[in-house]
Amino acid sequence: MPNTKSAERRVRSSARRRIRNRKVKLGLKTLQKELNTLLSAGKKDEAATVYRRVSSALDKAAKGGVIPKATASRKRSRLAHRLNALK
Repeated sequence: MPNTKSAERRVRSSARRRIRNRKVKLGLKTLQKELNTLLSAGKKDEAATVYRRVSSALDKAAKGGVIPKATASRKRSRLAHRLNALK
């Protein structure tokens, strides 16, 4: 239970941020699952277009502080390696 007015405001703002961050993370997970299914199916052209969307979403999430920048970079790199391995 917050004891001060500023603590009450922080509780409200952190709740708003939590909701927004969860939406962003859920969207990231959905895009990554879509890309993983395309990669495992061997559909390179469709996977390339989805990869661009995933990469953009990862960058935006990192920019907004939802995930660390290094995490976004690592995930993007691993997905790119998998995409480039398809021939």
